[in-house]
Amino acid sequence: MSNKVIFKKKIKNFNKKISVPGDKSLSIRWVLISSISDGVSKAQNLLKSDDVLAAIQAIRKLGVKVIFKNNICKIYGVGINGFNYKKNIVIDAKNSGTLGRLILGLLIDTTAPIKIIGDKSLSKRDFVRITKPLSKFGANFKVSNNFSLPLTIKGSQNLKAISFHENKGSAQCKSSIIFGGMKASGKTIIKAKKSRDHTELLLKYLKLPIKIQKRKKFDLIKVNKVKKINPLNYNIPSDISSSAFFIALTVLSKKSEITIKNVNVNPSRVGMLTMLKKMGVKINLIKKKIYKGELVSDILVKSPKNLKSINCPSKLNSSAIDEFLLIFLIAAKAKGISSFKNLGELDKKESPRLKWGSKILKMMGIKSVVKRNSIKIFGNPNLKINKKIVIKNYLKDHRIFMTSVIAALSFGGEWHIHDKDSIKTSFPSFLKILNKLQA
Repeated sequence: MSNKVIFKKKIKNFNKKISVPGDKSLSIRWVLISSISDGVSKAQNLLKSDDVLAAIQAIRKLGVKVIFKNNICKIYGVGINGFNYKKNIVIDAKNSGTLGRLILGLLIDTTAPIKIIGDKSLSKRDFVRITKPLSKFGANFKVSNNFSLPLTIKGSQNLKAISFHENKGSAQCKSSIIFGGMKASGKTIIKAKKSRDHTELLLKYLKLPIKIQKRKKFDLIKVNKVKKINPLNYNIPSDISSSAFFIALTVLSKKSEITIKNVNVNPSRVGMLTMLKKMGVKINLIKKKIYKGELVSDILVKSPKNLKSINCPSKLNSSAIDEFLLIFLIAAKAKGISSFKNLGELDKKESPRLKWGSKILKMMGIKSVVKRNSIKIFGNPNLKINKKIVIKNYLKDHRIFMTSVIAALSFGGEWHIHDKDSIKTSFPSFLKILNKLQA
């Protein structure tokens, strides 16, 4: 079977209601936190992607029983200090930075070395941002020369609380330190640049000893040692990053409308929605509610008659970091020049996404200028593509694949997009849901 898709026609206008799978960030965090709880945790709508399945396989290697069938996952937690594993085990994080980085915070008290590996893409990503603070607790690391995977961690039984300034806006780094603080004696203090706060919200909901003080540019987080975690039954809300592809398709299509049900619209994740509103898109959040600490709602989007360019405030970057490839596509159709700055974190993802974003725009016939970590996009509201475009050799970055599909359906042309299997990482049902829109 071919691992390539071909698109030759633009999508017709549509008016649909859809659901997308469970939030990947929440799914992985639920798996990790449930593994150290006291009792059985149950989740519905857990994302069945390679990243989440890798998290489940990881905790199984650490002696945790998991039963996952009929869309219900049960995890039999072993307690905060209950991991039980063989010597010289290897945990494969595959493509998941969330798993590879967060699990290290739970392993800082291990008594035997544990090796963490990942796929080709993950093995290029920076892990010193995690090993540096975790070493301060007392954990020991053997890291490759380029400070990435593979690495080996051996914990300490004499963990001491730390103070750390997280200045990259990395939720994965922040969460890993929080997990470390849950195992260390004393009060761990993290001064963290604004980023996703799923970990903090889950721990607050579980009434664990964590305090968060919101400041203008950073959060001050204080974590004390945890003795016991209650099990967590969770109906995982839908993923805003997966929803973003259908939002972008609606924005780029004529006379179209979409409602996406029960989506996690955590304020630290909706930067794309804020940008689109500035560009003239009508977006409504319907049936809003708080669920287990997270803001959840239906999202209603209508395609605009015209799109305005945007000079994007950098403060929105962290809340849209996974959506920028789609935002670049939308800027390509806007009237005027759109500019985006301080996007260095884009190149810390599965592939160098800033470079790839510019490359895809060039293939489409859109001028862009990249300088350091910034990009200017010269929009063309009348853009129509009448040529063949081939997308391949992109380190199997799932978001590049899906963004290319949205571009093909929005702008026309003949697109040959390779490595279809890359979507198994985060959104295996992506093409199936797209087919429903076209039905």
